[in-house]
Amino acid sequence: MLNFHDSVKDDHMPEISEQELSDEEVLKELRLLKEELKDQVVVLGHHYQNDDVISFADITGDSLALAREAAKLKKPYIVFCGVHFMAETADILVGPDQKVILPDLNAGCSMADMANREDIDKAWEFMQSSTDEKIVPITYINCAATLKSFVGDNGGSICTSSNAREVIEWAFTQGTKLLFFPDQHLGRNTCFKMGIKLEEMVVYNPNMYRGGLTAEQISKAKVILWYGYCSVHQGFTAQQITDLKKSKPNMTVIVHPECSFDVVQAAHDSGSTSYIIEKIKNAPAGSQFAVGTEINLVNRLAAQYTDKEIISLSPYQCLCTTMYRVRPRWLLASFRAIKKGQPINIVKVSDEMKKSSLKALERMLEIV
Repeated sequence: MLNFHDSVKDDHMPEISEQELSDEEVLKELRLLKEELKDQVVVLGHHYQNDDVISFADITGDSLALAREAAKLKKPYIVFCGVHFMAETADILVGPDQKVILPDLNAGCSMADMANREDIDKAWEFMQSSTDEKIVPITYINCAATLKSFVGDNGGSICTSSNAREVIEWAFTQGTKLLFFPDQHLGRNTCFKMGIKLEEMVVYNPNMYRGGLTAEQISKAKVILWYGYCSVHQGFTAQQITDLKKSKPNMTVIVHPECSFDVVQAAHDSGSTSYIIEKIKNAPAGSQFAVGTEINLVNRLAAQYTDKEIISLSPYQCLCTTMYRVRPRWLLASFRAIKKGQPINIVKVSDEMKKSSLKALERMLEIV
């Protein structure tokens, strides 16, 4: 079950009239309302959203791009077509008179749910008692505001898949050890590219006593990785790459760094969502790509760059199911509520938590 205890929520299910509309009627009314409310509302859309939702986005991007844009926005309502932690991040960055709305509050992130503040506090206490060296905490932006605030209060920074290397390099100028959470794969893949050996990294599993580690292991490790992962990207396998290289030897395999270590090592290239998009965009006509990331983005790239062959690395539909919960029908409910002056599904981070989280976000923006 998703646990969004970190921020204030105003839950809402669409009215019967909204449920009874056909898909075509929903889209038609959405277009009209979006035009009517254009001076009040801006819609942010993450790359993993389906095309019907993306068609209503004023700004599209990955987590870093949308975080940067959120900080610039002046309109009173920001409708975030993404997942819960993204809406929280936007609320941390926007002004006090602005409201951030998530069309479906159940649009969460399984990776973000793999780390909570209670477990992080317990792990931090154990780690601090296990070494005299300074540990710098870095959290992937895919986490709850409670964890962003922890990092802010403990001298660390947030990172995204686009800037993880820069942020980790910064962290090692601040201390000698790194705690990276919640995604073990992004942490491992990035640190390995930086020249850190696998044997210098350990994994802390919050489901085990003291993370399954001894004080000696903590003391010897350079990098402590949290046992978390993206269920979509963990679905890709090295065997899929081996098979594809045999059947399509001219195809370039490019994967997201949230994929497991063996997948990233087997692929021809790896990088963030924005990196993958730019790589395909700038490739010459006739290029062939097998992409290891969420299927909505892969399909959108294939439709956009018809002069290239672009397929999913996996033969299965690698869909982010929680992101998929944001549907045009729920988006319409948000717009109708704004028009009535009774906005719903507002995501609000407390002032105290916002202050601490902002420290970590500002550090990231200063670093990159």
